[in-house]
Amino acid sequence: MSDKLRFALIGCGRVAPKHIEALANNIEKAELVALCDLEESKALSLKEKYESLLQTKGAHVPQIRVYTDYRELLSGNEGINVVSIATYSGTHARIACDAMQASKHVIVEKPMALSTMDAQMMIDVAKNTGKKLTVCHQNRFNPPVKKLREALEQGRFGKLVHGVAVIRWNRNDEYYKQANWRGTWQQDGGVLMNQGIHDIDLLQWMMGPVDHIYAEADTFLRPIEAEDMGAALLRFKNGAIGIIEGSACIYPKNLEETLSIFGEKGTVRIGGVALNKILDWKFADGLDDEEQVKQLVNYEDPESVYGHGHTPLYADFIDAVLTNRDPYILPEEGKKAVEVVLGIYKSRKLGTAVGFPIGDFSTVDMVEKR
Repeated sequence: MSDKLRFALIGCGRVAPKHIEALANNIEKAELVALCDLEESKALSLKEKYESLLQTKGAHVPQIRVYTDYRELLSGNEGINVVSIATYSGTHARIACDAMQASKHVIVEKPMALSTMDAQMMIDVAKNTGKKLTVCHQNRFNPPVKKLREALEQGRFGKLVHGVAVIRWNRNDEYYKQANWRGTWQQDGGVLMNQGIHDIDLLQWMMGPVDHIYAEADTFLRPIEAEDMGAALLRFKNGAIGIIEGSACIYPKNLEETLSIFGEKGTVRIGGVALNKILDWKFADGLDDEEQVKQLVNYEDPESVYGHGHTPLYADFIDAVLTNRDPYILPEEGKKAVEVVLGIYKSRKLGTAVGFPIGDFSTVDMVEKR
C-alpha cells in the first residue's frame, strides 16, 4: 500500500461535496482518484470542486477518472483502496457488497440499507472479505455529542429516565420533485429514514438497546409514498422511555434538530443546525460549570445540516485501514439505527407495538399489495 489511501466516490449528488471536503481535509493520508455518477456532469463538477480545494491548500492534484457505471470503476486499474457510497439509499447495500467483494473498504452514507436483511448482508460480507465498513453517522463525531457520550459512560446521569429525538424540518414539494426516488418505499423511505435517522441513531446509542416500539406516521402534505411526519414511543431494555418526533412539514423552514437525555442526576440537551451546540448541561455531581462546557465544545452553526462530522469520520476510517483496527462506527451500529426506523414502519403497518429484534422487514413491505 502506498503512503496515501486511494479513494473513489460513487454518487455525486446532494451530500457528495461533504465527502470531497473530507478527503481534501485529509489529503496527507488520502486522495481521490475516481468519481462515478449516472449523470457524468455531476461527477465532472465534483472533480473540479475537489481540484479547486486541493489547489487552495497548495496540495498536489492527483489524476481523477470519471465513470458513469460503478461496476467499471470497481474493475478499473486506479488501485482504489476505499470506496465511498453516496448514492440514493435503495442502492447502498448492493454497491457496498460489490465493492467489498472487489477488495475495497467501504464508507457508506446513511441509511446503510432499507431492510434488516440487506444491513445484515453488508455486515456478513465485510466479515467474510475482511474489509472494513463504516456508516456515515457523522454527528457522533460532533464535540457536544462526544461530551454527552463521555458523561453517559462515566455514569453521571444515574438511572436513565427518558430521551427525546426531535427533528422539525422543512422539505417542500420542490425538494421531492428534484429526484423521482425521493420519498418512495423502494428507494428511500420517508422523513424518519432519510432525515431523522441521524438523531434516531444518537438516541439509541445513548439510551441502549430497544425492547419494543409503538408508532404513528402518515403522509400529510408532501407528494410522496412514505411518511412526511411520524412519532414513536420506545421502551428500552434498561426500562427507560424514548420519544421520536420527525417532520418534513414544518412551516416555513427548518426549525430544530434536538437530542435530549434525562436521568436521575443529569439533564443534557443538544441542538443547533447540526447538533453542534449544548443547550443544557446540568449534573448533580457539580464536576463542571455549564457555561464553561458550552464554551469548550460548542461551535458555530455550519452552513448545512450535514455539519462538519465527515472530516473526522474520514480521518478515523483512514487510520482504521492504515493501522488495521475497527472504525469508530461499526456497521452493526448502522444496522441498529435502520432497525429502529423499520420498527416504526412495522408498528405503523400492524397498528400495534413491535418487539425487538423486529425480524426480516423492509421499506418495501410498506407497499400496499393490490
